[in-house]
Amino acid sequence: MTTQATVASAARHYGTPPQISADGEQTWITRGANFVVCVTHLKAGAVLARPAQDDEYMVLLADAAARIDAGDHHCDAAAQTLTIVPPGASRITARADGLVVRVFSHKAVDLAAMAGNAQVYAAGAPEVAPLEPWPDPTHGFALRNYVLAEHTKPDTNMRIFRSTNLMLNIMTPRMVARDVHKLSPHVHADFEQGSLALSGEWVHHLRHPWTADMTTWRDDEHIQIGSPSLTVIPPKVIHTSNNVNDGGAWLVDVFAPPRLDFSKVPGKVANADDYPMPAAH
Repeated sequence: MTTQATVASAARHYGTPPQISADGEQTWITRGANFVVCVTHLKAGAVLARPAQDDEYMVLLADAAARIDAGDHHCDAAAQTLTIVPPGASRITARADGLVVRVFSHKAVDLAAMAGNAQVYAAGAPEVAPLEPWPDPTHGFALRNYVLAEHTKPDTNMRIFRSTNLMLNIMTPRMVARDVHKLSPHVHADFEQGSLALSGEWVHHLRHPWTADMTTWRDDEHIQIGSPSLTVIPPKVIHTSNNVNDGGAWLVDVFAPPRLDFSKVPGKVANADDYPMPAAH
């Protein structure tokens, strides 16, 4: 019998107060069962610090550069780049005002507890497979910075990166509204999808499965949402999304752990050489 414990979360950062409001920082926090997404409006010179992080996390710089320090090493990360930060202490210092996205695993328990949708996971999420870390990076844990433009391909809008614990699909922006005759409804058996809208107006279409217990049935959802926002889609829910605006709509999909189906396709994961797959695959 199909079961489903969690409901979809739709966090509209543009219409709700941030979970953290400090000098130079406004941060909205939304979680899934295995991941935590922090979206921050950061002022020049302001710092985002993690004194002790158990595992890797990812930093997407949307529109401003930053210096990222991890241990004794640092990188000067430009806008429109992704940086994977190793475990341990780290700091992000904004070079200019801009939007900073950080994606953590559920091991960032302090941030997970602050999430605006934390109550959704108060009883756990038994339908989501647990996060089992993938093998360590090929040359060990380190700061790794990827320029998004260098991984854009003419035949796809996908730009997929993975770490030991996370996967991001940082899609190229859609410059016209998506053709409603060419949507892509699909379902994930045992993992959530976080759809992070960084620009544009979107509709996330969700069709919930029927179980033998009719009292658990849910109507279809058509979540109309702007940017920035994060929609967390539970397993077993048929879903697809379309932007309804022209002029630029940018979506990033979040998964934890990395998706095996994507990883098995040669050339699909941009940084596959840095992060090996589990030995059994």
